Amino acid sequence: MNEYINLDSSNIDSEHICCAIGDPKHQDGVDKKKKWIKSKLKDGHVFRKLNARGKIFIEYEPIETAWVPIDGKNYEYIYCLWVAGSFKGKGIAKELLEYAIHDAKEKKMSGICTLVSLKKKPFIGEKKFFEHFGFQVVDTIQDYELMALSFDQNETPRFCDHARKMEIEDQDFTIYYSNECPYVEYEVKELTDYAKEKNIPLHFIKIDSLEKAKNAPCILNNWANFYKGKFISNTILNANAFEKLLK
Repeated sequence: MNEYINLDSSNIDSEHICCAIGDPKHQDGVDKKKKWIKSKLKDGHVFRKLNARGKIFIEYEPIETAWVPIDGKNYEYIYCLWVAGSFKGKGIAKELLEYAIHDAKEKKMSGICTLVSLKKKPFIGEKKFFEHFGFQVVDTIQDYELMALSFDQNETPRFCDHARKMEIEDQDFTIYYSNECPYVEYEVKELTDYAKEKNIPLHFIKIDSLEKAKNAPCILNNWANFYKGKFISNTILNANAFEKLLK
């Protein structure tokens, strides 16, 4: 039987958070991610992982306080469900999602929702997996879809109007990011150094509050790339990927 751990104030400092596990260059990002989780525990944030050394976890919280540009009431929002490597194909993702669904029902929530996409994109869930559990598409922006599993007849969540813009006024390469993901801090530094060396105009906008997250001008899970005012992707870039994208 699989053993799971929910992070809380008593164990978060001693437990790993799965992402960027064992990679020293991402330690600053891990520290900031843990700090972010600590600040969100009061909101009902849940980070549940397999008690093993690997990238196996689910992370969710009430939509009202979730750092995503989605409006809704009394729904849980799943930030991420990740089962990697040799742990795939063992029913762990199923157990994690079933826990979240049961937890939402126990809390008398109206449902649970998450972000997917028509075409496979990094750090976003698999649509077919959620369909198997009864999730249905309730809103769409470009290739991105919001899926929800409803427990009652209350209104389902919707993308905020700001997120539908998918464009900004700034014409230089601009990246929105937050500490929801431990990978971003290293890449922000790497890209900053690279852009400075190559004399490339590059702007970062950090999402560091609920208000900023809810008012983001695009789909945002933790990173969003804009160029010439248009949304390009949610791919977290390193220097090589950035250079190829500009070319």
